[in-house]
Amino acid sequence: MAADTTDNQRPGRRYHHGDLPAALIRTSFELLAEHGLAAFSVAQVARRLDISTAAPYRHFSDRSHLLAAVATTAARELADAIRTAAAGAGADPVDRFAAAAAAYVRFAVSRGAGFNVIYAAGLQELHDQALADAGRQLMDLLIALAEDTGERPKRDRLRLVENLIVLAHGYATLYHDGFFARGRYSLDDIAARASQASRELATPR
Repeated sequence: MAADTTDNQRPGRRYHHGDLPAALIRTSFELLAEHGLAAFSVAQVARRLDISTAAPYRHFSDRSHLLAAVATTAARELADAIRTAAAGAGADPVDRFAAAAAAYVRFAVSRGAGFNVIYAAGLQELHDQALADAGRQLMDLLIALAEDTGERPKRDRLRLVENLIVLAHGYATLYHDGFFARGRYSLDDIAARASQASRELATPR
């Protein structure tokens, strides 16, 4: 997509000439990490980039379409992070599954985007194929990691993935909201807790 060069540029602006859609997505991640999904708006992104409030709409027709592009990027990046973490965890399937939880916590905290953004209300109505494909690939990866941990009925495999997501997202959200601040827990501490809890979920009994 062509770069947006129609806005007047002033010295000191954060955005100059270049790939405006990429800048909008990058800045959206920054604001999601700072303020969360509920406070997210296109106008807020434009202000952060110091461009006109009309400029983003040349590339994304509304908040939902911008958020869909962010969610697609988030799903792809999260899948990459989980894949890398699982590969680095060694050969044990339970360790690989547990590493996915830690990777989720780190990603959701640092990027401000987890399943709450990837599957945000209203995005499915857009029928965005890129987002659908990215979300499916992410879920397929998690299901494959769950399958490797042991023989289970399909319903139990899906439940295991659901439990990992809820557990990891809960830890990430509570950390972001300051729940662990009094105990002075670091992000690594919380990621380790999520990993251990997921290991216990996946260990065959």
